[in-house]
Amino acid sequence: MPKRKIIKIDEDKCNGCGLCMPNCPEGALRIIDGKARLISDLFCDGLGACIGHCPQGAITIEEREAEKYDERKVMANIVKKGKNVIKAHLEHLKDHNQTDFFNEAVEYLKERGMENPMHGFSGCPGAKTIDFKNENEQTESGSDIKVKSQLRQWPIQLHLISPEASYYQGADVLLAADCTAFALGSFHQDYLKGKALAIACPKLDEGQEVYVEKIKSLIDDAKINTLTVLIMQVPCCMGLLGLAKDAAGQAKRKVPIKYIVVSLQGDILKEEWV
Repeated sequence: MPKRKIIKIDEDKCNGCGLCMPNCPEGALRIIDGKARLISDLFCDGLGACIGHCPQGAITIEEREAEKYDERKVMANIVKKGKNVIKAHLEHLKDHNQTDFFNEAVEYLKERGMENPMHGFSGCPGAKTIDFKNENEQTESGSDIKVKSQLRQWPIQLHLISPEASYYQGADVLLAADCTAFALGSFHQDYLKGKALAIACPKLDEGQEVYVEKIKSLIDDAKINTLTVLIMQVPCCMGLLGLAKDAAGQAKRKVPIKYIVVSLQGDILKEEWV
């Protein structure tokens, strides 16, 4: 294990005041049993942003063997805390000329279609967060469209969505397998209307461990109201329900989860609460 700079906490001096924690956007510090603790070497960048905020002088920098700092794991933790924490972390990296880590963090945001709070939107225009709700409400009456779309947002693919988006907060969420919208003629009116949407394919999509974290964040951080999992009758589609169950099992909150199975001809074969 390589040596690198990392913080050291003198437990005799620490009084557990917690003033160091807000100044560690990386989430490396926690107050445990009345003392500040470094919970993981992976989250500590060793730059010491917390040092000047300890009134007891209990935090210093030492050089020792430690696991390599992992920017992507740090970002996975930070994005759940909202834009202000993301911005604080990016500014922290930039102020200390940590160009590689800064670029890695920005790339992490791009991959997930999330905004870079330092420079506005930082990803593909096709993944930019858009809330259609007010627009749809304004054009609902008098529209010439015979079958109106009930989509309230963009993006919708589970890899691209952000649980921090406003339209997920306290919402009823529909997690739909990609094919369901094509099989169900009444998809918009009967299943999507009034819900925030995320879509995924449990057979073809890669990086599904991220899906579990996103669904868990929807439950714990966005505090969604209900989750409906809409899947096809084919066996591989049950994987999406499995991901939702795994996330719900790891979440601190409990939310009602319903799953609906659709036949290849668009009939509803099963509708049950988990």
